[in-house]
Amino acid sequence: MSQPIIELRHVTQKYGAQTILKNINLTLESGQFYTLLGPSGCGKTTILRTIGGFNQVTSGDVLFAGKRINDLPANRRNVNTVFQDYALFPNMTVAENVAFGLTLKKLPADEIADRVAQALKMVQLSDFGSRDITALSGGQQQRIAIARAIVMQPQVLLLDEPLSALDAKLRRAMQYELRDLQQRLGITFLFVTHDQEEALAMSDEIFVMNHGEVLQSGSPVDIYDEPINHFVADFIGESNILPGKMVADYRVSFDGHEFDCVDAGIPDHEPIEIVLRPEDLTLTDLAHAKLRVTIDTQLFRGDYYEISATDDRGHDWLIHSVRPAQDGARVGLTFQADDLHVMRLHEKEAEFDARLETYEGTENHDQA
Repeated sequence: MSQPIIELRHVTQKYGAQTILKNINLTLESGQFYTLLGPSGCGKTTILRTIGGFNQVTSGDVLFAGKRINDLPANRRNVNTVFQDYALFPNMTVAENVAFGLTLKKLPADEIADRVAQALKMVQLSDFGSRDITALSGGQQQRIAIARAIVMQPQVLLLDEPLSALDAKLRRAMQYELRDLQQRLGITFLFVTHDQEEALAMSDEIFVMNHGEVLQSGSPVDIYDEPINHFVADFIGESNILPGKMVADYRVSFDGHEFDCVDAGIPDHEPIEIVLRPEDLTLTDLAHAKLRVTIDTQLFRGDYYEISATDDRGHDWLIHSVRPAQDGARVGLTFQADDLHVMRLHEKEAEFDARLETYEGTENHDQA
């Protein structure tokens, strides 16, 4: 097995009395696209800055290709960062911005010119070298910031919400470009975002964070289909989450009814939570219904209708349907056994909630 390019081992970061990161352990392999995903203030940017050498850890170790780099300054780490605001120099041309780091290293002029040309070609802006930064669009500036980072030939590229300032259409286009660029370069990307769809679309592996801890890591499919707890299920996409009970292997009860499921190995009668994604619910007539609801409202989202409904027990339901429903109508819902995801209740979740006040001040230190 190859040596991981980056490892964080039991990393804790404190600012005074505030604990921003608590016992973080994560491993990044070479040539993969990783995403740190979570709400503002959860510690994503702190991890990025820790890897980049801009923060000193309170305890724990940061390793690069197996070597401890806790005390290695930022300019000696083979990583580069693309910041949220791009941090481009308005008084320089595009080419001068891209060449900035190479110039500081005092490389030969012909080598600088060649590497700048190659980097601009990578981001599809070969003809923009002589232009002023202020004349570029937001998307073009974002590409220049990436070119300035990759021209240094880092082994790891850190990206701190670089798409957040773009409009929705351009942001989606840049997701494709970033993913394609990472695959062409073959280097490790660590991307920070609070946008769930963005993380799911771009990543090989996602680290879901909250309150300074990594709650779950895995592929986008694993994270979406098998959330480990209530927070992950609620944060990743949209979910219907209901209290229930494990009746026996492959059998659960919730909302006053028993249903088949695909889960086993959980003690009989143990309290659980059930997750049903809106797209897994199908509208049907009452005679064939597994659940019965009353339609409250619906919104047309282009390729589906987003429908909100309420059942007889007062539970709210979110349904994604390709066909509309009538407000106030009484309808049935159906689903398959493998659409039900069973989550065991974890005491650790209660601990997260109890520590909320401890982390409320972190946004002053970590804006991501």
